[in-house]
Amino acid sequence: MRAFSYAEPKTSAEALEILQKANGEGMILAGGTDLLSLMKDSIVNPKVLVDLKNIPDFSRIIDKDGQLNIGSTTTLSDLLENTTVKERYPSLVQAIEGISSPQIRNMGTIGGDLCQRPRCWYFRRGFGLLATQNGRSMVVEGENRYHAILGNSGPAKFVNASSLAPALIALNAIVEITGPAGLRTLPLADFFRIPQNDGEKENILENNELLVAVKIPESVGVNATYEVRQKEALDWPLTTASVNLSIEGKTVRSALVVLGHVAPMPWVAINAAKVLKGKKLSPEIVTEAGEAATIGSKALSRNRYKIQLVKVAVRRAIRRASRIGGV
Repeated sequence: MRAFSYAEPKTSAEALEILQKANGEGMILAGGTDLLSLMKDSIVNPKVLVDLKNIPDFSRIIDKDGQLNIGSTTTLSDLLENTTVKERYPSLVQAIEGISSPQIRNMGTIGGDLCQRPRCWYFRRGFGLLATQNGRSMVVEGENRYHAILGNSGPAKFVNASSLAPALIALNAIVEITGPAGLRTLPLADFFRIPQNDGEKENILENNELLVAVKIPESVGVNATYEVRQKEALDWPLTTASVNLSIEGKTVRSALVVLGHVAPMPWVAINAAKVLKGKKLSPEIVTEAGEAATIGSKALSRNRYKIQLVKVAVRRAIRRASRIGGV
């Protein structure tokens, strides 16, 4: 690990000032569960680390007027223990429970989870985000069993690593970002992007900006997350599906289905939601929604199995949500 300076600002304004002076060579430290590993492997080499843990507003959970405001340094353990989260957002609870390590839950933060870098082994071994060599994709021609089956028509083949993003996007979450130009908010779904070159990141956050908070509106429906894993020990899922359904009787009035770990960004399965909307839930409709979630998928040489896993995850997430809603 290369030498760096360390700062502990007490306000967001102070943190932004430090980042500005760092001229693009400063990085944010939240829980550090991902960043420190990247620094040890010389994947990133910041000259300044800006620790946000001493900014009080960044670690608060506030329930006001039906909206849950979660500061970006709120730990996963604090989220899991929050009464409102447990009562309203089972999909978020289920996503956090999938992170089986108590140490990660106690140190990891919601902002860190959303901003963590891909777990692609090519990226982690220093071959770059798009993992190209001599103009050719190392992923396409190499070991790709855990890589993307959706959104992979361009050069990016990695999968987004966030555990919480699919559930939060399905819950219509928005993010609050501050920077030199002031405060801005946008849907969490718009926070992520698929990079087209090595100069782009997998999210829109600039080097001189801070992720302040995640805001979740009061849920009007039932929600659930289902993960397919290779093992129960600490590891990343092969596929996840998060759903948020508004149901009257047995009829779905509105639906959101979001997939994780299958694309370079959390993948909103629009076709699956279309199948569900206006239909009465039945085994046939649930199966059709699972099939529709894979429309547009493109398997690489070793990850075709993921297409079937998507179908399974979507079906089981819908069933789990409908049981919560008493359907």
